[in-house]
Amino acid sequence: METDNPTPTYHVPVLLQESVDGMNIQPDGTYVDVTFGGGGHSREILSRLGEGGRLLGFDQDEDAERNIVDNPHFTFVRSNFRYLHNFLRYHGIEQVDAILADLGVSSHHFDDSERGFSFRFDGALDMRMNKRAGLTAADVVNTYEEERLANVLYLYGELKNSRKLAAVIAKARAARPIRTIDEFLEVVKPLFGREREKKDLARVFQALRIEVNQEMEALREMLQAATEALRPGGRLVVITYHSLEDRMVKNIMKTGNVEGKAEADFFGNLQTPFRLVNNKVIVPGAEEIERNPRSRSAKLRIAEKKGTILHK
Repeated sequence: METDNPTPTYHVPVLLQESVDGMNIQPDGTYVDVTFGGGGHSREILSRLGEGGRLLGFDQDEDAERNIVDNPHFTFVRSNFRYLHNFLRYHGIEQVDAILADLGVSSHHFDDSERGFSFRFDGALDMRMNKRAGLTAADVVNTYEEERLANVLYLYGELKNSRKLAAVIAKARAARPIRTIDEFLEVVKPLFGREREKKDLARVFQALRIEVNQEMEALREMLQAATEALRPGGRLVVITYHSLEDRMVKNIMKTGNVEGKAEADFFGNLQTPFRLVNNKVIVPGAEEIERNPRSRSAKLRIAEKKGTILHK
């Protein structure tokens, strides 16, 4: 039997069976994996497709192209998932049966010292998912006004000492530009106690990464496009890793918009395009967490588009 060569070093799929089961795959359906990465989820989806089935995989990172699946039912789209609507139209697809998004940063990115995602290695302060994009973490650290930098650290890292951090960074960069991870750590580390240092540094790096890659804006656009692209009975399946993205996903599934503004009809019934498939979030079991520590903070949410379903 011929099989694809998976690349386990790139990314271990989180909640693999649970998320793909949640897509309710039909052999002749049309599906989208908006976070292709190492291709783990996509391979599982493809294994369930039949003759008329189709899968589109999105990823803006050129490294992900090395993992492209050689399968006639698969199409790779090298793009940010915020352009979901445009590329579905480009490929002549009006509606799809399910959309999967695994929003976590892959272990590949954290383990590649040249990408600047982790404070474990020295290297350029980069953090771009798309290496063709302009803005780097060094640009944010060195060019943002102090108040704007404080807002980024507070909003995306939920750091209570964001103003103090921004002031210290602004003072340091006035003496010389901060270009590498080690230079940056030298500036910010003294502000954190030893017992919480790793957690707080992870939040600082998360905030910069979100800003560099415009993750919240991209997620907003993708979720809105997904709502329109799904056919009645279609599934939206999303794995989140931090409260900011989880809030947006929960809101769109419950109210139909990322702000969570519930609209009711004349009788007080909530107007929303979705029905929750799992009222309680699905989280990894102890065995999966032990096997893959990055799954620890994962939350899986599944919703189904309301409307008339033409096939069972």
